[in-house]
Formats: sequence, structure tokens, C-alpha cells
Amino acid sequence: MRKVAGQIRAIERMVDENTDCTEVLTQVISVRKALKSFAEVVINQHTKSCIAGACDPAEGQRRLKELSTVLKRYVE
Repeated sequence: MRKVAGQIRAIERMVDENTDCTEVLTQVISVRKALKSFAEVVINQHTKSCIAGACDPAEGQRRLKELSTVLKRYVE
């Protein structure tokens, strides 16, 4: 997340300095990729620890439904 925060600060500076749009967009693409990678890690960890590690099947189903709801918003 520190890397992403640093990239966003760099984008802010680029905008303030009227840097060429293609360079700014290249950095935006880089941030999007980093966030996507981070989201994949969070999803995997959540699946393993919160869903698979649920105390009972009903709790696992509830957590899976919650994840499904969030993932629908994520892909929009």
C-alpha cells in the first residue's frame, strides 16, 4: 500500500506540474495494476481464513455471500 500511496502522490505532483497526459495515464495504469494485485491477495486471504476457517457451515455460507456481494461491486 505504501507503493500505491507513493505512486498517487507522484501523480498529484505530475498533475500540479502539468506533466504530459500520456505520462500521467501511464502512472494511473500502474496504480490500477498494483491495487488489483493487492485486491487479489486480500480475496485469497479472506477465502482461506474467513470462509474456509468458519466455525460452522452456516457461518461459512454467510461469509461467502458477503464476499460475493463485495466482489460484484469490485468488478463493476
